[in-house]
Amino acid sequence: MTVLLWILAVLAVPTLLIGLWLAGVFLKEFFRPSGDGDPDAAEALGLLPAERQNTEYAGPLPAGVDAMLAAVRGGDWKAAAKLLHDIGRDWDRRSWATGLLGGIAADDDEWLLAWEADRPDDPDAAVVRARSTVILAGQMRGAKRAQYTTGEQFAGFHRMLERSREEIARAAALNPDDPTPYVTEITVALGLGYPHAEMDRLWTEITARAPHHYEAHYMALQYWCAKWRGSEKLATDFAERAAANAPLGSLLTVLPLIAHFEHDQSDDSEVDRTPRMIGRVDAGLADAAAADQTHPRLPELRHLLAYYLALQSRDAAALEQFRLVDGHVDALPWRYRGSEEEMAAFYCRIRNASAQAVAAETAETAG
Repeated sequence: MTVLLWILAVLAVPTLLIGLWLAGVFLKEFFRPSGDGDPDAAEALGLLPAERQNTEYAGPLPAGVDAMLAAVRGGDWKAAAKLLHDIGRDWDRRSWATGLLGGIAADDDEWLLAWEADRPDDPDAAVVRARSTVILAGQMRGAKRAQYTTGEQFAGFHRMLERSREEIARAAALNPDDPTPYVTEITVALGLGYPHAEMDRLWTEITARAPHHYEAHYMALQYWCAKWRGSEKLATDFAERAAANAPLGSLLTVLPLIAHFEHDQSDDSEVDRTPRMIGRVDAGLADAAAADQTHPRLPELRHLLAYYLALQSRDAAALEQFRLVDGHVDALPWRYRGSEEEMAAFYCRIRNASAQAVAAETAETAG
């Protein structure tokens, strides 16, 4: 489960904002210019039906990672140590991998305890422990809204987040160059409600080490959104500034698209078809083309590009992106659906419409 999905599961969102947001998405889904689409058109192109979509990841895991994770689940801490050792100082991949390992440890940490016993001051083990305590805090709180969450759950949630701050500080001290502990702390900032000044301090620590870190920007944008600790203006300004200052291939052109998505409560796609939005999507396409094609976060950008290209009736371009991510749906915008089945159904509905439009255009041209 990705970090953002975990936040949505463990933090309370005001009921009114959820209601308004879900209403906007529901209506936009059905007012899409090309309609709902024919699944046969997509499946004729080799695209997978809803029941075969993976709801755990945004895209396929890099070669060898799945086997390593399986070994870790089986108790082999050395597989986890090797994964992080091989990643080295690639900070984007390091934070991504510690998220995966932290999730495993939150469910069963016997292998991590063995790692810590064998290498007491290993910074890799420490950063996995820090991430796992944050995820464990979310599990203690549960996924229900605040009014359905007990005082005991909240107490455990806050207690574990406070503990995570200690683990984060220890991981940072063991590897001072690593931004990953500070990136992990952004989730704590959301959970404990850091004031803006404290978030600014945290952001300074991160950008001093990794100025264009994908996950850091992704998570910080959540903090600045209206539903958390900011506003639409603060989120949009943060996103536009980060995208403008980032090198091509950093994937940070996704940020203005996310800021738009997070605050869009319209009931049609006209706001997604403006020159500004077309420009944002075009920038994202250039960014994706220039990026390392093995970057584990690249599928997240592709999912949003596919969605907005479809809403802009740029169906051939949308279908190109859909082809590159098909089979995996744990990404925006599909991720915000209520269940795994709804995620996959929403994805396929939009994808199928683009596939049908392209098939119709091809038939018309051939005729």
